[in-house]
Amino acid sequence: MEYLMYEQMERYLAGKMVADEKAAFEALLQTDLRLAERLKEHRTLLNTMQQYGQRQELRGKLNAFHTEMETENSSQQTPKWQIFWKRHAQTMAVAASVSLLSVFGTLWSVQQMKEPVKQQTAHYVELRRELDKLKRAQTAIIKDINNTTKPAPRPASVSGTGFALSANGYLVTSSHVVEGADSIMIENTSGAKYKVSEVYRDQVHDLSILKVEDAGFAGFSKLPYTFKTTESDLGEMVYTLGYPREDIVFGEGSLSSTSGFQGDTTAYQISIPLNPGNSGGPLLDDKGNLIGVISGKQAGQEGAAFAIKSAYLLQLISELPLATTLSPVSLPKANTLAGNSRPQQLKKLKDFVFVVKVYN
Repeated sequence: MEYLMYEQMERYLAGKMVADEKAAFEALLQTDLRLAERLKEHRTLLNTMQQYGQRQELRGKLNAFHTEMETENSSQQTPKWQIFWKRHAQTMAVAASVSLLSVFGTLWSVQQMKEPVKQQTAHYVELRRELDKLKRAQTAIIKDINNTTKPAPRPASVSGTGFALSANGYLVTSSHVVEGADSIMIENTSGAKYKVSEVYRDQVHDLSILKVEDAGFAGFSKLPYTFKTTESDLGEMVYTLGYPREDIVFGEGSLSSTSGFQGDTTAYQISIPLNPGNSGGPLLDDKGNLIGVISGKQAGQEGAAFAIKSAYLLQLISELPLATTLSPVSLPKANTLAGNSRPQQLKKLKDFVFVVKVYN
């Protein structure tokens, strides 16, 4: 029955129905809202597949351009940046624009097809990572064009933010922050530095659990915050600490939606301006309860950022002893931030928020 229904939709969208059959099918669409919704989703899917094919074709062209550039580098007749820029600047700009549109078009279609929440989040994380790779690749090409010599690679890059989960050395950050790392270091504003390793990852929710490895580590002091187990309300005042640059930065705003990117119920939307280095930072309510983990922001929309809800972080923590041989995470039970002014809360909080440095 499902097969026949999709066959009818294919013929209708392709314009292959005779007039009587088309009229009957359109009349059925007026009365059967479920069929009309499926037809809409099927049309979206076909359009998405077509966009994906165009995107793959553009990627092939970019690879061909890169190969051509390397071939021309062997000739000393004309500087490589003049040849490449003259021939391909306009094409690269068009390719970049279409690639970005294709990525966000795919994200939109995933939501329209109403797949399970976990699958939506997995696609969002994967596509966001692929988009970042495209941006980095194109930025590298432009830098290579405008510079005759390449700078020496830095030994480490400030990738994001993490914060303590328990006094015995567990932390959390966004999984895309530490992806592909050979080694990881953390450091707070007091100068405390520790080598850590990733011990567990939840790629669906973009969360990673880290553990301090230093032999001399005696433990963090008592954590001043607790983890909220219930959902926060729309309009609540919220704030975060993170490392969008070398110094720690405070950001404050409100909870603007109880769902995240394209209706993702595992996340909040918040009205705090964020930068990439904020990923993995804590999100707290006005009383100092930890309610989420900063995950990213919506491109092209200033002030629209997202955080994974604390309920999913707590679920990940509960799975940790079952999935590994590590000791359980002893979560803090007392909130000492409540009742304090914001500056006082930040003084207590900042020693437990770390910059995450990734070494490759």
